[in-house]
Amino acid sequence: CSWVCLLPPKMLRRVLCTMLLMGALPSLAELSQGHISVVLLGATGDLAKKYLWQGLFQLYIDQVSSGHSFTFHGAALTALEPGQKMMFDVLKKLACPPDESPNRCAVLKDQFLKLSQYHQLKTAENYTVLNREIEMLLHQEGLKEAGRIFYFSVPPFAYTEIARHINSSCRPPPGAWLRVVLEKPFGHDLESAQQLAVELTSFFREEEMYRVDHYLGKQAVAHILPFRDQNRQFLDPIWNRHHVERVEIVLKEIVDAKGRTSFYEQYGVIRDVLQNHLTEALMFLTMELPGNLSKAEEVLQCKLQALQSLRGLEKQSVVVGQYQAYASHVQEELQKGKDYVSTTPTFAGVLVHSDSLRWEGVPFLLTSGKALDERVGYVRVLFKNRAYCTQSEALRDAGHSQCKPKQIVFYIGHGALNTPAVLVSRNLFRPIMPKSSWKEVVGQPDLHIFGQPLSDYYVYSPVKERDAYSVLISNIYHGRKDFFITTENLLASWAFWTPLLNSISHQAPRLYPGGVENQHFLDFEMVSGELAFTVAEPVELLNPSGPMPSDYKTIQSKFRQSPLVSAWSEVLISQLASDVEKTASRAVARSGQFHLALSGGSSPVALFQRLARHHYDFPWRHTHLWLVDERCVPLTDPESNFFSLHNHLLQSIRVPYFNVHPMPVHLHQRLCVEEDGGTELYAKEIMALVANASFDLVLLGVGTDGHTASLFPHSENGLEGAQAVVLTESPVKPHQRMSLSLPLINKAQQVFVLVMGKGKHDITMQISRVGCEPRKWPISGVSPSSGQLVWYVDYEALLG
Repeated sequence: CSWVCLLPPKMLRRVLCTMLLMGALPSLAELSQGHISVVLLGATGDLAKKYLWQGLFQLYIDQVSSGHSFTFHGAALTALEPGQKMMFDVLKKLACPPDESPNRCAVLKDQFLKLSQYHQLKTAENYTVLNREIEMLLHQEGLKEAGRIFYFSVPPFAYTEIARHINSSCRPPPGAWLRVVLEKPFGHDLESAQQLAVELTSFFREEEMYRVDHYLGKQAVAHILPFRDQNRQFLDPIWNRHHVERVEIVLKEIVDAKGRTSFYEQYGVIRDVLQNHLTEALMFLTMELPGNLSKAEEVLQCKLQALQSLRGLEKQSVVVGQYQAYASHVQEELQKGKDYVSTTPTFAGVLVHSDSLRWEGVPFLLTSGKALDERVGYVRVLFKNRAYCTQSEALRDAGHSQCKPKQIVFYIGHGALNTPAVLVSRNLFRPIMPKSSWKEVVGQPDLHIFGQPLSDYYVYSPVKERDAYSVLISNIYHGRKDFFITTENLLASWAFWTPLLNSISHQAPRLYPGGVENQHFLDFEMVSGELAFTVAEPVELLNPSGPMPSDYKTIQSKFRQSPLVSAWSEVLISQLASDVEKTASRAVARSGQFHLALSGGSSPVALFQRLARHHYDFPWRHTHLWLVDERCVPLTDPESNFFSLHNHLLQSIRVPYFNVHPMPVHLHQRLCVEEDGGTELYAKEIMALVANASFDLVLLGVGTDGHTASLFPHSENGLEGAQAVVLTESPVKPHQRMSLSLPLINKAQQVFVLVMGKGKHDITMQISRVGCEPRKWPISGVSPSSGQLVWYVDYEALLG
């Protein structure tokens, strides 16, 4: 060390020398891994103050003897002098871990401060200057650069500009790596996430980006995969739909959104917590285990496959609430008028299903909210219990009784335990836990978790509790990508959540008073695959600013000289489903069978689900299901109308498979080729099975351009003539379609037209005024020659 200390007194060399004298570094021969520059953007912000500087200090403590040297660059828009003061006020308050000796802690803290400096990063020139300073420092110290970390603790709207500056003037030299760390939110929905991803990938490679979800650094969450891997011998037989009753993933908070209403009005609880934190925990539970957990690519691929196997969410999959004082907080902080009404949820319970073979039918309940009765987070896997114990529990070994609930709990923190923990029911198995990082907890006989004394569980807590950000910053340093969100996984998550968010964007949430006063207001239950609150909303909490859906009754009148049924969407679908069942029952009584032709698109999905979940007397055994139209894609393609029909109806009912008639769009391994004669085949099948080719009921929708089935304005095919089934061209992808013709539709005994949503208001008004002009508006040509036409139009489409 002595000869190093005699060299010219430069900052970094002085620090290295001190650490060598302290015995905190290996020999100089081992100091060959190069230098790492860490740049924290937003260095004076709340996140940096609370977590990030402490996490970087912990990294320095952990890695000071790793062979790398470090410098830490705090950066913000604030000018040099005030920014420097703010940053160093934070650094002076940094704390060492409890097991660190006071003397070593003092030296480490002093050296960390000396290795840290503040920069104003506001212009392109500022980034050029920072790059020059890093290069000059390394040149003076004779060090080679190993890599640079840029931590973006800034709002997402600033990402693109900062990324451009880094890419153009602040990248490390060839041979050194770059790691860019991004904080959520990563977009507001699928479209915005895609746009942000495109912008970022124009500046950084995928392997350079580390999107942070700090829940992946929570010790209990981070241990889910290792736990499953290390306990395969016990879990392999029971980690599936045959043994798991349900899974609960819960994050409850006692704080409200006060002070954050600007953010919350944009995002709400589902975007803030469920789309990221709880979904990530869900993936760790449902994904197939890779062959090698240490291979990040394998882990990420298995996570993606688990995401893609989730069944699409519907409006009925969620219950939402809003604490009563939220509206006044919004009015106060955002200067909104007294008449401003927010539909932002501060509480949500969501029922998720996976269509994977392992988890089919198992309910996964994701729940989070603000202003609740306690602060706690946990992942709870509850197993089915087939045992029935005749004798009294008092006569049994309480810890191992087969009649007690069997569960595995990954306890994230706070709550009764107030520590991260893994709990396994003693009547399941004694888990294998790594002794170096998890210790068994004994005692606390009076403590109960989920109604059971702690003695009923094997309980393990971390040997050393670590903050989530410290864990993640360490993983960034080590390049562990499986602890972060890839672009592909991010977009898959948004693709899953965005349809639900759109469907409830104007739904009035249940109001709740907050805290312990919530009592049972937010309890919910699963009913026929849907979620519903268990108790009615108290009258005094109802929002008096406008009518609720239940205040309206079904309106019946005329539309285009035909009967009109109109109501709020849920009531409308209920009425439509009942009318379809009545029509089916009459047809079966009359002829022994019911021929139903169904349209594709999004509108009938709610009807399919209603029929599947509420109409158990429907005569499915005597029902033939036909398609009104089909996209020219394989039937297994999510774009296929048959695929939607299968997912939302067929897999939930008992209809004979030979009574299901998909359109033959895929023949001879090609799609909708005229020479293959798919239209003629379908027409012949209809003629052979349907008396007089007259369906008992045809269900249609209406496009915003006035199309119905796949009969489009100015279509060359299907609007007239003798052909029963035709190929058509859609103006949107996939362009090729197969459709029943208008003359065949008009032979039906009943035609129901379903029109839903505010987006259909303009076309509804348009077609209410026109005559029979099918070449302009194909829907206007629907007029059963000897049957009845009934319109089902919800209030949003009818009234806008």
